[in-house]
Amino acid sequence: MSLLTRYLISRISLVTLFTLLALVALFSFFDIINEAGDLGKGSYTLGIMLVHVLLQIPGHIYELLPLAVLIGTLVAMSLLASGSEYTVMRASGVSLLRVGSILVQIGLVFALVTLLMGEFIAPKAEQEAERLKIRATRSVVAQQFNSGSWMKDDRNFINVREILPDNSLIGLRIYSYDADLRLTRTRYAERGFYLGDGSWRLEKVQDSDITPERIVRSHHDALVWKSVIRPEILSVLLVVPEQMSGLNLVAYIDHLKNNSQKTSRYEIALWGKIFYPLACLSMALMALAFTPVNRREGNLGMQLFIGILIGLSFHFFNRLLGHLGLLYDWWPAAVAIVPTLTFLAAGAVLTARRERR
Repeated sequence: MSLLTRYLISRISLVTLFTLLALVALFSFFDIINEAGDLGKGSYTLGIMLVHVLLQIPGHIYELLPLAVLIGTLVAMSLLASGSEYTVMRASGVSLLRVGSILVQIGLVFALVTLLMGEFIAPKAEQEAERLKIRATRSVVAQQFNSGSWMKDDRNFINVREILPDNSLIGLRIYSYDADLRLTRTRYAERGFYLGDGSWRLEKVQDSDITPERIVRSHHDALVWKSVIRPEILSVLLVVPEQMSGLNLVAYIDHLKNNSQKTSRYEIALWGKIFYPLACLSMALMALAFTPVNRREGNLGMQLFIGILIGLSFHFFNRLLGHLGLLYDWWPAAVAIVPTLTFLAAGAVLTARRERR
C-alpha cells in the first residue's frame, strides 16, 4: 500500500468515524426523548432506559454508516482541497481513477463493517433491548391484533394472547382443520413452555373435538404439543423485518412459504440485508463527484449540506421503493438493489462530467 493510499484512507476514515459518532449521539438523544414518556411504568427506571438506548446503538450504526461515509468523505476531501493537498495530488499525476480506486477500498471496508453489524450484532442487540423493556414495563410481545398474535402451522391456526420475553405463551388457542377446511378441533391452554425439538408443554388444556354428530370436550392438566412453531420464530415478533438477521429472515421466509403465507415484506428485507452494505461504496463514489479540485471551489458548509441532502435522498428513496415494492408486489431483489445502483450510476456520471470540464 502506497503512502498516498494510506494517507487518504486514514484521513477519510477518521472523519467518517467522527461523523458516525456525531450521528449516533444525535439519534441516541432522540431515543432518550422518545423513551422518557415510559419512565415509571413497572420497573422501567432511568438506568434500564439508558441500557435500552445503548442496545439500540448497533442498529443506528448499521443504518447510518452509508450516510457517515458520504459526509465523512465529502468533508475529508474538501479539507484536503482547502489545504491544496488534493490539488497537488492531481497536479502531480494522480488520476481520478486512482483516487476513485482508493475510495472504493474505503467503501468496501465500511461495507464489510455494515454487513457484520447488520447480521450479527444489531439484530441481537435490538431483541435484547425489546426484551429488557418488555420485562421492565410488564408488557406483552407483538400484540398485532386485539386478539393477540396469529400464526399458521400446516392446517392449524394458532392464536396467542400474550408472548412473554422468555418465549413462553399465555392464552394459547389452536384451531385445527381437515383437508376440506372443516373445523375438527379447538384447543385452549392457559400457558405453554418450549421443551425443545419442536415440543411444547401445555398446561390446563381444554380440548373440543368436533364431529358432524357431536362435540366432545376433554380437560388435561398438561400435555405435549408438537409444532413447527419454535422460539426463534416467535423471537421474530420482537423486531421489525428490517432489524432481523439474514439467517432469521431465511428461516422465517421458509416457514411462511411452507404455510402458504405472503413473504414479500420479509424477502425485501432479506435482499436489503444483502445489498444495503454496498451503499457505503455508492456513497464514497458519490462524494468524489462533489469534491472540489482546488481551494477556490471548496466550501465546507456547502459540501456538508450536499452530503446530508444526498444521504437523506438515498434514505427516503430506499424506503419509498420498499413500500411501493410491497404494495405492487415487485421483485424483492430489484427493490433492494435499485437505490444503491441508482446512486452508484449517478456518482459515476457526475464524476465523469466533472473530469471532462
